[in-house]
Amino acid sequence: MNKIIIAAVTTGLLTLSASALADVSATVNLASDYTFNGVSQTGNDPALQGSLDYAADSGFYAGTWASNVDFGSGEDTNIEWDAYVGQYFQLNDKFGLDTGIAYYTYHGDSASDTYNYPEAYAKLGYSSSMGDSELNFWYSWDYFGLDVSHYIAMVAHTVEVAPGHNIKVSFDRSTSADEAIWAWDGTDAYNHYRVEYMTNWKGFDFDLAFENTNMDIDTADARVVFSISRTFSL
Repeated sequence: MNKIIIAAVTTGLLTLSASALADVSATVNLASDYTFNGVSQTGNDPALQGSLDYAADSGFYAGTWASNVDFGSGEDTNIEWDAYVGQYFQLNDKFGLDTGIAYYTYHGDSASDTYNYPEAYAKLGYSSSMGDSELNFWYSWDYFGLDVSHYIAMVAHTVEVAPGHNIKVSFDRSTSADEAIWAWDGTDAYNHYRVEYMTNWKGFDFDLAFENTNMDIDTADARVVFSISRTFSL
């Protein structure tokens, strides 16, 4: 069942604009790897993902997202299924603010639900003739069900290099408030870098990315990730 995907929306990395606010849509995505802030959630293997989205003209939105996962270590957690609710504010013709809360759940093993955790986020966007810039923050007070605070801060910039062809460069840092409870490769924080090319063709969206972290572990080393997705209006 680890390849069966339940309706979903991209974990932690949702970006909405006023023009994107439709009623109901569903997306199916096939990726060469499911990486979350540069760390593979599928043991460096491919992922099949899906989403179901509702967004109102007022800026309110809600949805759910799922993917197969593989954390190794002899356990059988094989599905991540998340939900989110939020509000998008178009502050003026250049600035937009996206705020909300997401809840991550895990399934497949008798202990999988002990990993479940909430996360609040705020994302500030700025559009100009030079492209779109982002300043994003995520915070969980119960990261992976361990009663420890966890923070992620990201800066990103997207530029259109030709009509329908975009390049996005991003940098983010993940930090644990208590490395005795949760540590990344023996430290309380790590950095993640990502450069991606995005385009679309005949209704399909394509994403080709290179990313790396400063951790020395197999699931967070330098890699190229390719994905293809299609969104359907319902």
